[in-house]
Amino acid sequence: MALMDFIKKQFIDIIQWTEEGDGTLAWRFPMADMEIQNGASLTVRESQMAIFVNEGQVADVFGPGTYKLTTQTLPVLTYLKNWDKLFESPFKSDVYFFSTRQQIDQKWGTPQPITIRDKDFGAVRLRAFGNYAFRIADPKLFHTEISGTRDSYPVADLEGQLRGLVLQNISNAIAGSGLPFLDLAANQVMFADALTKELAPVFAKLGLLIENLTVQNVSLPEELQKILDQKIGMGMVGNDMGKFMQYQTAQAIPKFAEGAGSGGGGIAGDAMGLGAGVALGQVLAQNLQAGLQGGSSQAAPAAAAAPVGVKPEDVMATLEKLGELKSKGILTQEEFDAKKAELLKKLV
Repeated sequence: MALMDFIKKQFIDIIQWTEEGDGTLAWRFPMADMEIQNGASLTVRESQMAIFVNEGQVADVFGPGTYKLTTQTLPVLTYLKNWDKLFESPFKSDVYFFSTRQQIDQKWGTPQPITIRDKDFGAVRLRAFGNYAFRIADPKLFHTEISGTRDSYPVADLEGQLRGLVLQNISNAIAGSGLPFLDLAANQVMFADALTKELAPVFAKLGLLIENLTVQNVSLPEELQKILDQKIGMGMVGNDMGKFMQYQTAQAIPKFAEGAGSGGGGIAGDAMGLGAGVALGQVLAQNLQAGLQGGSSQAAPAAAAAPVGVKPEDVMATLEKLGELKSKGILTQEEFDAKKAELLKKLV
C-alpha cells in the first residue's frame, strides 16, 4: 500500500448521506479514526439536515445545501475550538444527518375500549383507529432527546412511544372538541383536528412535527352498539314503548319462524323463539282486547239487548288462532280461558 493512499484514508474531504431506503430518522457519518479535512465539502440534500457534535456538545446545524467547511461555515465549532484564526489543520467532529421528510402511514388505534364522558349517554366506552404522519422539525432537539450517539435511529424504534402519546391524548381531544359521541362519529375530520391540536406540543418536545392525522373509524363495543341501535329504534317510533315492542316483535318473527321451520336451533334458540312468541301473543291479545272494547263502546245504548255486532265466524276464527298459540305454549291455559270466555259473551 502506497504512503499516499494511507494518508488519503485518514482525512475526509466529502461528507454526505444518501438514504438507502425508508424508515431511517438519523444517521451518523462513519468517522472511525479519521478527521475532517480543512475545506472539506458538506452536502445536505433536500429533506435532510445535518449537525456537528463536538465532544458531546451540538455545535452547528446545517439545512439543505453544499458547504465548504471553514471557520465561516462553522462559527459555533470555531468558538468551541478557540480558533482565533483560520484553521488549516484537520479536525475531528461527529456529523449526524437527519431525514426531515414525512414518515407516513403510522398506525394508531385503541387496543381496548377507552371510557369518556359524553353529553348524551354519560360514560361511554369507544374504539377508534387511524393513521398519521410526522417529520423531524428540530434535529438538535431530536438528537439530544431521542437518537443520541447511535449510528442510526429507525422509525420502528419510535413507533410505540408515539402511538402511546396518541392514545393518551384521545380523551383530552374529545373533551376539547365539545362533540357528543354521535356527532363525533359523523365529524371525524373535526375529531382529527382536535387530536392533532392536543398532540402538537407533545411531539414538539421531541423535536417532531405531527402532520396529516386521520381518524378512520370511531365505534362502540358490540354490546353497547346494540343498546344504541335500540335507542335509535325507540327514537324512530317516538319513544312509544308499545310501538317499540311491536317493532321488536316484528323483527323477531322471521327468526322464530326460521328456527321452528328448521326443527330446532338448540335450547337457547327455542328460548329466544318462545320469548318472541310470548311477546307476539301478548301483542295480539292486547290488540284483540282493544278492538273488542272499541266495538262495545260504539254500540248504541238502546240496542243493549241485541248482539254487539261480532260475527260468530269471526269469533270462531279468533278462538282457533288463540288455540294454536296455546298449543305452541305461547299462551297459558288461564290466558286462553279468559279470552275464550270474553269472546263467547259477545255471542250471547
